[in-house]
Amino acid sequence: MTRSKTPKSSKGLITRRGALKGLAAVAGGGAALGLAPGFVRYIQVSAAEPIKIGFQAHRTGIGAAYGRWYERTTNAAVKLINDGGGIAGRPIELIIEDDGTDPKRGSEVVEKFASQHKVDVTFGTLFSHVVMGSAPRAGELKMPYYVVSEGHHVASGALNRYTFQPGITDVKAQVSSMAPWIAGNLGKKVTMIFPDYAFGYDHRDYFSAAIEKQGGKVLALLPIPATETSYTKYFPQIPSDTEVLYHVMVGPGVLTFVKEMGEFYGSNRPQIFGFIDSLEAVDVASPGLEFLDGTYFWEAYPRYAQAKQSDADKAYRAAVGVDNNGASLEDAKDVATYSHMFGCWETLYIIKEAIEASGYQSAADKAKLIEATEAMTGWKEGNEHPQGDKTFVGAIHQCFGHQFISKVAGGKLEVAHRTEIADGSYEPETDYTKMAL
Repeated sequence: MTRSKTPKSSKGLITRRGALKGLAAVAGGGAALGLAPGFVRYIQVSAAEPIKIGFQAHRTGIGAAYGRWYERTTNAAVKLINDGGGIAGRPIELIIEDDGTDPKRGSEVVEKFASQHKVDVTFGTLFSHVVMGSAPRAGELKMPYYVVSEGHHVASGALNRYTFQPGITDVKAQVSSMAPWIAGNLGKKVTMIFPDYAFGYDHRDYFSAAIEKQGGKVLALLPIPATETSYTKYFPQIPSDTEVLYHVMVGPGVLTFVKEMGEFYGSNRPQIFGFIDSLEAVDVASPGLEFLDGTYFWEAYPRYAQAKQSDADKAYRAAVGVDNNGASLEDAKDVATYSHMFGCWETLYIIKEAIEASGYQSAADKAKLIEATEAMTGWKEGNEHPQGDKTFVGAIHQCFGHQFISKVAGGKLEVAHRTEIADGSYEPETDYTKMAL
């Protein structure tokens, strides 16, 4: 929804009061005219002042593939919410700014949302270094900031009371829930390959601790710079007694990384467990990836529709325009970032719920919005939360949910194990509710 200039009549400008009277008359006569209830809701939502939501998009930079699908998912959710009457009878006006997947620009975008666009809330950020660069400014501006990132930075207490991660789980919960399965099924001597920034450090720290609890050991840690374009030089550093190669890579070089890993090992390889980040937006059946057959990936949300596909997943795929293989309905080669982008969908519905529960009317009610979000305890699987049930811990501003371990078989991903929410739960490390608003 975007604003347009007020049209002129032959007698001068149409006033807001006059327009509202006209709309009320049409709405009041809807029943007599046999108009559908949805038409009346559309009139009502169009007449109200919008809820302005700033979407911080990775349109350029290393997060562009994610950003494009985050934006597509967000637009689909906004349309569905607006078609259904908006938020508390008010339409969403989505305002998009590109942060270039850059921390400094991220902070500038938050500033622009607050000072120029005067949005009610900001959301959408994925890459952890951009979150870390943007969230402090959101806190200073008292701007509700809902990220869709996965890093442990929110739940750790490193940020502020205005920053939430309610629609997607964090790395600490993810790796904690999967370490027992990895140790019990693949091996206990692990080498880790991860990106050399905050998101990668979360994997390094929390998976190392989790596998040690299972009697395992991390033999080597191989951090990879975000700008790296070739990875062959890193593979000889992997100890020969490695039983499990754990990899999580992000960015435009992921396909090169996976192909070069296959060229290095051939058929003589350790067990391989990867985070789907290493293949997000990449077709698993791409030439050169055949060696991945029989390896495993973490998924937050299975890309391929499973045998027992839920009605919620069917509805979500249809709304976003994704087929049962996780690719665009318009182009089968355009593979979605399916394991992450659902977080935008679910976070928007959480924002909607929080605004309606708080009675939010304007910027003066932002404290009420923060408190309403903190008061939430979780959500049931359904059309608004197609990925699955979640619990929410208001003290740490973080949700917990199910994780999936999928096996590559015949160029597709088949779910081999689903964790329970309790498998990834941990004791709160902070309490944001005790911070001043």
